[in-house]
Formats: sequence, C-alpha cells, structure tokens
Amino acid sequence: MPADSAHAKVLSPSRVLLLAAATGLIVASNYYAQPLLQLLGEAFGLGAGQVGWVVTVAQLSYAAGLLLIVPLGDRLERRRLIVALFVLAAAGLAVSASAGHFAQLLAGTALSGVSAVAAQVIIPHAATLAAPERRGRVVGTIMAGLLLGILLARTASGVLAGIGSWHTVYWVAAVALLLMAVALARALPAYRPRATLSYPRLIASVLALLRDEPVLRRRALLGALLFAGFSVFWTPLAFLLSGPAYGYSIATIGLFGLVGAAGALAASRAGRLSDRGLGRQVTVGGLLLLLLSWLVLLLAPVSLAALVVGVLALDVAVQAVHIDNQSTIYRLDEGARSRITAAYMTCYFIGGAAGSALGTQAWTRSGWTGVCTVGIALAVVALLATPRAPARR
Repeated sequence: MPADSAHAKVLSPSRVLLLAAATGLIVASNYYAQPLLQLLGEAFGLGAGQVGWVVTVAQLSYAAGLLLIVPLGDRLERRRLIVALFVLAAAGLAVSASAGHFAQLLAGTALSGVSAVAAQVIIPHAATLAAPERRGRVVGTIMAGLLLGILLARTASGVLAGIGSWHTVYWVAAVALLLMAVALARALPAYRPRATLSYPRLIASVLALLRDEPVLRRRALLGALLFAGFSVFWTPLAFLLSGPAYGYSIATIGLFGLVGAAGALAASRAGRLSDRGLGRQVTVGGLLLLLLSWLVLLLAPVSLAALVVGVLALDVAVQAVHIDNQSTIYRLDEGARSRITAAYMTCYFIGGAAGSALGTQAWTRSGWTGVCTVGIALAVVALLATPRAPARR
C-alpha cells in the first residue's frame, strides 16, 4: 500500500511511541562513550585528543551508514531492514564491551555506528505511514525520542558505569537492542517500497537529489552546522565537569543528560508549527537561541546555573531547527524519502563528526573558552546560511 492515506491507519499512537522509543535506543549507542571519555582514556592510557576519536569514529561510521544503507529503505522491505540493523548494532556494542585494546573499541564503535542508522530508516518510514496533516507531529514525536536517546544515553552511561564499569554500559545496551529488535519484528507492519533501482543507481540518486534540490542542499548545510555545534559542546563537556572547575564523578556527569533532555520537549511543538507553515520562524528563532546559548555557556566554568541554562537553550534550539529541516525536506518527494533522509543526515553527521574533532582540539588548545568560541562561530555561520525565503511547500 504505497499511498499515505492507505498507510495512515496502521500508524497507531502506540506504534508511534514504539518507534520513538526504538529510535532513541538505537541512536543512543553512538553516545554512551561521551561521559566515559575520562575513564576510557585512563583504561587505555590515552589523552583527551586521542580518546576523543571514539566519538568521531561513531559519527563518521554513522555518516557512512546514512549514505550506504539508509537509501535501501526505498528498495528493501523496511521491517526486515530495521530489525537486521538493530541486531548488527547489538553485535557492535558487544565487541566494544569486550574490548581489551583501543583498536577493538573503535571497531565495535564503527559497527554499532554504521548500524545505528536504523533510526533514519524508521523516520521516513513513519513519515510514509502518517497522514499528511499529521506528518510533522509524528516526525516531531519520533525526533523527540531520538533526542532523548542521545541525551539520556549520557545519563544511563554514567549510572551504569558507576554501578559496574564502562564494560557494563555496552553489555546492557547490547541486550536492550536485541529486546527491541524482537518488539519491532512483532509490532511493525511489513512495507516494501516501489523503487526498483539497482544499488549503484540508488546511491547515485542520493547525490543527484543533493544536486537537483536546492531546498535539500540548503537544509543539509544548515543541519551540518547545527550538529557540528551540538557536538562541539557535548564531546568535551566531560572534561570540563571532571576537571578542577567541578570535579564531578562519572555518574554525576551522566546526569547532565537529564538537563539536556528537556530540549526534546521542543520537538513535537516544532513539528506542529511546521505543519502550520511557520517553519521559517522556527528556524530563525532557533538559531538566535543557539547563539544566545553559547554566550551563556561562556560562563560555565564559574557558574553551574549558566551551564544548566545554556544546555537547555542549546538543546531546544538544535532540536527545533532540526525538526523543521526534516518536516521541510519530507515534502519534496514521497517516493524518495529514505534517500532524502540519507542525503540530509549524511551531511548532518559529517558536521557532527567535524564538531567532535573541533571540540576536543579546542579544549586541548584553549580550554572551555576555545570550545565556546568555535560554537559561537558555527552559530553565526548557520544564521548567515538560513534560507531567505519560505521553503517550498
């Protein structure tokens, strides 16, 4: 049943919540390492600049999966593809959990990272199943789950590492993914897209979409800048919180994910505003808030209140703009939503990987002031790159 109207009835509220939970759980596998960087550095005898490669490899492998795997959602039966990726991600986490050498940890991270793109198969799948008038709301709900997964991964990681060790984090996450794979296999309806392109042509069409769709190009650039700034903040945060300014334990550092999780509340509202044609206001307002958040975060080494307020503002801003980006690009071509997602999210996570690398290098060279300087610069560039006219409807 390819038509939206035919599929809308199978996307019940309970299934939307299941997809939101699944999206958050699978994407969380890319972020468990962030509050563990200090522990991982000690375990493998590495400095901040070296151990930060765990985060960068996770995001680069995710970007590779976006380009090479997500387009298959327009060609293969999606339920089987999603379940298979969950199982592979669990295998990658198990490799990381048993790592005795840093190279093994990176290998497990790469496998779980490339498989975590199941989240980006789920999102266009939900957009296809949703009624047109509810699409922004459904995407917003699932994206709320995704952001909660990203942020609460840090909390879960800190708590589990405090109870056991960093190995415990990966083992528990692997089991959770296997249980979710079983739930998805039972609950999701089967769906086979109509595209019959060969794999090489399918991948080539992703690049063709970026070439031919100016709206997609602009939103992909904006997304890359957005996630670069997000990663510039979250990657070196563990070093600030575990250092002389705060001296927090790994469990306490993980709790900062709870602070950031409040940003997920913006997701559903942003989707509703986009459905009402107010997407440009969401984007501009979100980017202004992003810039303001970095100015507040300059005070983080001397003010816990400034850190908390800055985290909240940054995550609300990033989530709101990201939701409007996705609501906008999903209007372009119903039959190519997985490939549109692949094009946009590949750029998005390349930006994230660059932001992680920039964040760790800025911290190593200039401390927290350097981190904030990079974040401010990225926010300014994002504002300058904002589309000057309403996106094509």
